[in-house]
Amino acid sequence: MSGLDLIVIGGGSGGLATAQRAAEYGAKVALIESHRLGGTCVNVGCVPKKVMWYAADLAEGGHDAPEYGFAHSCGAHDWGKLKGKRDAYIQRLNANYASNLDRRGVTLVRGRAAFADRNSVTVNATRLTAPHIVIATGGRALLPPLPGAERGITSDGFFELTERPRRVAVVGSGYIALELAGIFAALGSSVALVIRTGAVLRQFDAMLGESLLKILGAEGVAVHTQAVPDALAGEAGDLTLRLRDGRGLGPFDCVLWAIGRASAVADLNLASAAVACDAEGFIETDKYQTTSTAGIYAIGDVTGRAQLTPVAIAAGRRLADRLFGGRGDRHLDYQNIPTVVFGHPPIGTVGLTEAAARERYGDADVTVFKSSFVPMYHALTERKPRCEMKLVTVGPQQRVVGVHIIGTGADEMMQGFAVAVRMGATKADLDDTVAIHPTSAEELVTMR
Repeated sequence: MSGLDLIVIGGGSGGLATAQRAAEYGAKVALIESHRLGGTCVNVGCVPKKVMWYAADLAEGGHDAPEYGFAHSCGAHDWGKLKGKRDAYIQRLNANYASNLDRRGVTLVRGRAAFADRNSVTVNATRLTAPHIVIATGGRALLPPLPGAERGITSDGFFELTERPRRVAVVGSGYIALELAGIFAALGSSVALVIRTGAVLRQFDAMLGESLLKILGAEGVAVHTQAVPDALAGEAGDLTLRLRDGRGLGPFDCVLWAIGRASAVADLNLASAAVACDAEGFIETDKYQTTSTAGIYAIGDVTGRAQLTPVAIAAGRRLADRLFGGRGDRHLDYQNIPTVVFGHPPIGTVGLTEAAARERYGDADVTVFKSSFVPMYHALTERKPRCEMKLVTVGPQQRVVGVHIIGTGADEMMQGFAVAVRMGATKADLDDTVAIHPTSAEELVTMR
C-alpha cells in the first residue's frame, strides 16, 4: 500500500475518530486493528458496562416499586439472556464501525502492527509507510503479581460471565471497582469490596468516595478497608482471598481484580521508532499529542492521561484538524474534563477538588458550598441514600472551579454544569439562574 498520509494503530474510539476525521479532509488513511473495532469502550468497557448499569438500575427501581403502590417487585433476573442481547448489540456496533470506515475511504488492515522505523510499520509481513503515524492502542487490565491471581478475573472477564456469581469479591478502589461492585450488588450478588487503604476514588473530591462507601454499606456491600491481598487460593466457586495481615476472606464464587490498567505497547517495537515511555510505561506526549519522535503521535489510554473515551475522541479529532485541516494550533485542553462514575448512585464531577483548589489558590481564596439531602424519589421508599453536592469557588467573584455530585441524576446533570465551569461561571451566575423544581439539580443554583 503506497501513498499513505496517515497510519493509525488501533481501532478503538480514539483511533477511529482520528482516522475518520483525517479522511474527511481528504487524507489517505490506513487503520490497523487485530481485534474487534471499538476498542475497550465498546467491547469490554463503557458501552456494555452501561447496559449492565441500566439493568441494575431497573432492579433497584423494581425493589422500590411496591412502596409506590405496585403489587410486585422485580422477579428473578436472567443474566444469560441479558448477556446475549448485550453481546448482539455490541456486534452490531462492531459492524457499524467497519461500515463507517469503508464509507469514508479508510483502509482497514487486520493484524498486529510493529514499528520498523520512524516512518514505517509492519503488519502481516507487509510494510506500510506514512509521514504521520498515530498510536491509539489503548490499555489492558492488570492482574496483581500474587500467587493464584490468575484464578480471578479482570473487568474483561466480567463481560464473559454467563451467569451471575452468588458471592463476589471486587478488589480495587477506583471507578471500575466501584461500578462493577454496584452492578453485582443491585442484581443480587453478595459483594465484598476489598480496599488496600481506607478510601476509594482517591483522585476525586473526598466527599464523593466517603459518601459512596456509606451508601454501599447501607445497601449490603461488605466493605473491607486496609485489606492488602497476599494470595488467592482455591478453585472457581470456592475461592479464598488471603490478606497480608493474616485475614482470609471468602469463600467466593468469583474474585474480580480492578486494580488498574497498563498501556498496551508490548508488541509495538517502540524502540525502533525512538518513542519514549514514562516510568509507568505510558507513552509520553506534548500538548499536541506528539511523542518524542516527530511525526509519531499518541492518543487515548496509551498515554495514561484522562483515560476516558470522549477524551481520546476529542484528542484524535483535534490532531486530525491540525495535521490535515489547516488548524495549526489545534489541541485538546485537558483542564475541566467532566467525569461520571456509573455507580449506584452515580457520581458526576468536573474541575478541581476542594483539596486541589486550596493547594493551588490558598485557603483564603477558596469558598466551598455544600448541600446534603434525600432526593424526593426516596420520600416514599424505605432506603434513604443521600445526595451530596459541592461547589468549589475561588476569588472575590467566587468563580466556580469545581462541581461534585453523588446522587440519582448526577450523570445527566453534569454535562451542562461542565459547560458553565468551562465558561468561567461564578456563584452569582448560578444563583441568578431560575431553578427547575422539583429536581435534585436545582440545589446547585440555590445553595447558600
